[in-house]
Amino acid sequence: MNKKNKILIILSIIVLIIISLIFLKFKKVENKEKFETAKIEKLNLTEYVTASGTINPVSIITIGTQVSGTIKEIYVDYNSQVKKGQLLALIDPDLLIAKRNQELASVNSAKANLEKLKATLANNERTMKRQKELFEKDFIAKSEFDNAETEYLQSKAEISSAVADIEKSRASLRNAETNLQYTRIISPVDGIVISRNVDIGQTVAASFQTPTLFEVAKDLTEMQIEADISEADIAKIKENQDVEFIVDAYPDDLFVGKVTQVRLSPTTLQNVVTYTVIISINNKDLKLKPGMTANLSIIINNKKDVLAVPNKALRFTLYKGENAPKFKQQGIWIIDKENKPKRINIETGITSSDNYIEIISTELKEGDTVILGTLEDKNQKENKNMPPPRGMF
Repeated sequence: MNKKNKILIILSIIVLIIISLIFLKFKKVENKEKFETAKIEKLNLTEYVTASGTINPVSIITIGTQVSGTIKEIYVDYNSQVKKGQLLALIDPDLLIAKRNQELASVNSAKANLEKLKATLANNERTMKRQKELFEKDFIAKSEFDNAETEYLQSKAEISSAVADIEKSRASLRNAETNLQYTRIISPVDGIVISRNVDIGQTVAASFQTPTLFEVAKDLTEMQIEADISEADIAKIKENQDVEFIVDAYPDDLFVGKVTQVRLSPTTLQNVVTYTVIISINNKDLKLKPGMTANLSIIINNKKDVLAVPNKALRFTLYKGENAPKFKQQGIWIIDKENKPKRINIETGITSSDNYIEIISTELKEGDTVILGTLEDKNQKENKNMPPPRGMF
C-alpha cells in the first residue's frame, strides 16, 4: 500500500468519525426535542381539601316570649352589648296585672270561706255534743242526734274542700304572677344583639309556638365555620387539623383556624352526600362577621424538602397500544446519562394541591430530568386550546 492510499484511508476514517459525531449530536438534539421534560425538585408539599362554609358565632341564643301581648317598650337594638339579666323589651302587662289581681282576690275569697266554714264547724260540733248529752239522758230521739252528727261531719268535709280551693287559687295566682314576669324579656347571657324581630306596638302571639324576638350572640371573639365536606374527602378530615381560609371582605388577608368537630350526621342534596365539619377561629379583632362565606383549605398533610415531580409524569408511558408491556410497580420515565428514556420504579407519597407529587426512590436525585409527555402531544393540546382565527366559527 503506497503513501497515497494510506492518506485516503486516514481521511475516510476521519470523515466517518465526523459524520458519526454529527449524527450523535443530531440524535441527541432530536431526543431532547422529542419529549416535554422537567427537573426533579426538592419542594415543600402541602395536601389540603378545599371547601366553603359559613361563619357563625359559637353560641346564638334565641330569645322569645311565653305570653302573648303588645310590645310596649324596646330597650336594645342591633349590635347592642347586653348583660345577663338585662331587660331587653317589655310586653304590655296590664291584662296580666288584672289577671294576677283576680287570682289574688280568689285566694282571699277562698281564705274567707275557710274561716266561715271553720266557724260553722265549731258551731256544729257544739250542737252535736249537746244532742249527744240529751240523747244519753233520753230527752231526745236518736234521729235528732244523728242529724247533728251528720251536719258536723259535713262541715269537716267542707273544711278540707275549702283548703283544697285555697291551694288551687294559690296555684292560679303563681301562674298569673309568672306570666306577668314573662312580660319582661330578659337576656339570659352576656353577649351582643345580632337580630331584633319586633317593634314597639307589634302584637306577639305565643299560643302555638314561641315567637323569636331577639337573637343574642354569646361571644363574637370566638367564632366557628360550618363547612360541608363531600363523602369522598371526609375520611381525610381529622380533629385538630390546621385550616387556612379567606373571605371576600378581606381578599388579601389569610385567616387560620382548626378543625374541632367532624359531625357524623350526613346531609343528602340531589344525591350528593356531605358531612358538616366545624372549624373554630379566633376573632379578637372582630373583623369576621356572622354569615360571611369562608373559602377553606383544610391542611391534610405537609412535608418539607422532598423529591417531587408534576403529577403528569406518572401518566406518561413510552409504549402505547395493545401490545404495550405491563408494569407491576408504579414508575416514571427519565432521560438517563446516555440521553435515552429510562423507566424507574418509584413509590409515591404526599400529593400536593398544586399538581405535584412526592416520589420515593433510591435511584433518583434532585436535578434528574423526568419526562412529562411528548412535544407532539403538548403542541396538539395547545393548538386545541387556541381560539379560532377571526372569521371562523
